[in-house]
Amino acid sequence: MAVSDSPSGIREKENQKSGFVAGCYEWVEDMITALLVVMVLFVFVCRLNVIVNGNSMLPNYKDGNRVFVSCLDRDYSYGDVVIIDAAGTHLNERIIKRVIATGGQKVDIDFQAGTVSVDGKTLDESAYIQNGITREQSDLSFPRTVPAGHVFVMGDNREVSEDSRSSAVGMVDCRYIIGKVPFLLSPFKGFQAP
Repeated sequence: MAVSDSPSGIREKENQKSGFVAGCYEWVEDMITALLVVMVLFVFVCRLNVIVNGNSMLPNYKDGNRVFVSCLDRDYSYGDVVIIDAAGTHLNERIIKRVIATGGQKVDIDFQAGTVSVDGKTLDESAYIQNGITREQSDLSFPRTVPAGHVFVMGDNREVSEDSRSSAVGMVDCRYIIGKVPFLLSPFKGFQAP
């Protein structure tokens, strides 16, 4: 004698199967949503895995330091430390530099005195530069006016920094700035004052 499932038992098994499949679809949907949120967060809001390469920002940022990059605030001003995409320069890698002047401002460098002036005012850069400004001449002439939508950037270690004093970098179009660096991730030293 053969035993068969009752119609209600078959329906119950089918409901369990469809409930499991629906649960799997829901789980996959949640995972895709979470992945999209993380991708949007790390592309448009911030970047965590940016590593300083080189010594152009000594003593404040050393080779190998990891920095937090905020991509939200696109209003750049004097003193901001920014990450610039390689496509915005004639260099082959991203660079980290400090904003010295913004669109419309006039930058002058006195290589004899070792000073930088913006709009006729000599900057006091003693809080962040190492060894003063280099006395070497640039391949660009000064004074220069920063075009609208651009910034003039320099490294803190002026003797080795390739920055806006060079035609390889020049005035940086703000569209190529990935974001600002408000603090180091490793080693963590806290938030910087602008």
